[in-house]
Amino acid sequence: MNALPRFSLFFAAALWTSGQPRFDATFWQTWGDGQAELAGYDLTYPKYGAPRRGIAVAIFVTETFSNSARVKADPGKHPASDEFPVMKLILMKDYQTGIYDYHDMLSVFVALAPVNGRPAGSPAKVSFSSQEWCGHFYSQLLFDSAAIRADAHSYFDGEGDQQRRLDYPAAGVSEDALLLWARGMAGPVLAPGETRVVPLLTALPTARETHAPLAWRKATLSRAPQPYRISVPAGTFDAELYQARIDGGPQYKFFVGTSGARRILQWESSTGEKAVLLASDRLKYWELSGPGGKRALRRLGLSPRPLRTSLALQSSYAY
Repeated sequence: MNALPRFSLFFAAALWTSGQPRFDATFWQTWGDGQAELAGYDLTYPKYGAPRRGIAVAIFVTETFSNSARVKADPGKHPASDEFPVMKLILMKDYQTGIYDYHDMLSVFVALAPVNGRPAGSPAKVSFSSQEWCGHFYSQLLFDSAAIRADAHSYFDGEGDQQRRLDYPAAGVSEDALLLWARGMAGPVLAPGETRVVPLLTALPTARETHAPLAWRKATLSRAPQPYRISVPAGTFDAELYQARIDGGPQYKFFVGTSGARRILQWESSTGEKAVLLASDRLKYWELSGPGGKRALRRLGLSPRPLRTSLALQSSYAY
């Protein structure tokens, strides 16, 4: 799980495509330190006609990506011409629905350099999976120069195994990448007070929830002219408000910290979803998989998952 300081000089000298993020030496001073940013959120998620309480965990980390394989590139396995840096977002959502729970995972990989004829800040891959007691679902999108390869596998009758190709308009934005967009890591970049209308591709979780096909719709993206003062469990912060209004779809609000790495402090949707920041930290989480690693959850405002065996057995386990 490596960061990419060796790309810094390239970005510092790269031309900045209008309306797209700039990944320069300042960016890499934060994101090239070999660590990931992890954040824990108190989550409210609408499901089966009721708001459900749960948690969300967002992970932001830079990686080297293989263009041919569309996976994280192991060192020395691919030629340099096949590699490019990405910002990876992992978004986990866990919530209970009656007797059984849901575990949703969204992965978004945004290119930090021009690739496949697209500017830096464009998505390279998105994948989504959902597991619950009825079955599981997986889908992915691979973004090429003029088209998107879409695959989906579902336990729902009539959905099964699907493959299709989607058009990829020049100014197209992925709904799945909106958290990255709000942080300035995905295009388009907006000035304070600016509004822009773009074609936006349905999010994979939205398609799964509505059992509707992926489609391009018009969306209005905006950045508020002035910062707000916002209080969340992690504290009180100055924040910028970014919004996405999707024609015939949900409306999103993202409150982004104005200082430091511009953390996502809160997001909410017209569907009833809301997440507020508990705590965040930068750490090499992949080195914390041992028995004592769960203590680091406190740094994210979280606690270890409780045992789900019988109450009589729980006392015999140590956390």
